[in-house]
Amino acid sequence: MISKVKFTRREFIGLAGASLGLLGVRALLSGGTRQETEETPLPPNAREAMYYAGLSGDLRCEVCHGNALPSKVLYCHISHAKRYVKCLLCPRGCVISEGHRGDCRVRENRGGKLYTMVFGNPCAMAIDPIEKKPFYHFLPASAAFSIATAGCNLHCLYCQNYDISQVPPEQTENYDLPPEKVVAAALGYGCPVIAYTYSEPTVFYEYTLATARLARKAGIRNVVVSAGYMNPDPLRELCGAVDAIKIDFKGFSDDFYKNVCSATLQPVLDGMKLIRDSGIHLEIVTLVVPGMNDSEENLRDMARWIIDNLGPDVPTHFSRFFPRYKLTNLPATPAATVERARAIALEEGIHYAYTGNLPGSPGDHTYCARCGKILIQRLGFQVMENNIVDGKCRYCGQPIPGVWQ
Repeated sequence: MISKVKFTRREFIGLAGASLGLLGVRALLSGGTRQETEETPLPPNAREAMYYAGLSGDLRCEVCHGNALPSKVLYCHISHAKRYVKCLLCPRGCVISEGHRGDCRVRENRGGKLYTMVFGNPCAMAIDPIEKKPFYHFLPASAAFSIATAGCNLHCLYCQNYDISQVPPEQTENYDLPPEKVVAAALGYGCPVIAYTYSEPTVFYEYTLATARLARKAGIRNVVVSAGYMNPDPLRELCGAVDAIKIDFKGFSDDFYKNVCSATLQPVLDGMKLIRDSGIHLEIVTLVVPGMNDSEENLRDMARWIIDNLGPDVPTHFSRFFPRYKLTNLPATPAATVERARAIALEEGIHYAYTGNLPGSPGDHTYCARCGKILIQRLGFQVMENNIVDGKCRYCGQPIPGVWQ
């Protein structure tokens, strides 16, 4: 005889609601939607990921989603009956159940192994002036062979490339371009630099690392354009393979990072100090958003942190915001606000501060920190004049930090 289980009306309604939310809770657990099953063959571009760990034993619910509600605990246990992994690439630390992907949409758990689904299949490819990244102290007027894949581990409300950064690779048009083809293309087009850019190189880490190492053997430099939301060990390994990193320093506020970018500030601060200590070239860019990260106090605090932790010689750019993606309710940043941000940085002691998205602005040029003369005159992304000779000011001999040849 089968015994009957009795529920109160409240318990029945709660269980019914929890059942309807099963798929949503599982998506929360994994950080992404279900993409494949273990039986589905891996696509040819898939590679086992670096920096992850398998998890075993009892998993505390707060590891995934904080202090879980009872209904979520129930379905945690169902999901944990399968194999799951913890991604160690970025501070999110996604706990990913089998057949699911992390928050970045490109790293998938197959049979207890984590795979990157974007190795050698970029969705964006172009040749850009190095100044567009922007790098102002790295091989001026050079052409950079630029690539990106789908995915990102941030979700900035103003993302200008959201059509590739906020989707999985199945939703982008991709190219078959493994590392050796990237290097061959850069050589063929006469590009002395390969740039990993547009979306977020953190999520195509293995592809970036393999390509950069091949490129270095071929005499090609490598630059990374990143938000810097990466754990120390993978970032340290990346620094050993590339020549320069530009960090999008979103703002000097943890609230801004959380509310606008779905991230946190401290890992980015720690990452910039790690890059500085590695000895490779570092530049910083902050998009100045009206009413959100543009207060004088915020900008001064940021400049002082840069001086105290990175030194006065780190090239620091302030760019103009334009309404985009999910942040279209704000006006474009007034030119005067960006110019004021640069002025504050100079007042606080940063030697090389620049304005961005303001073609023709005096803040586009590089000036000697000693004699004040224009060393590199720019018009947009075009270099009109370069007075840096052997890494020094042509006029007074002051060494200018950067990579010039």
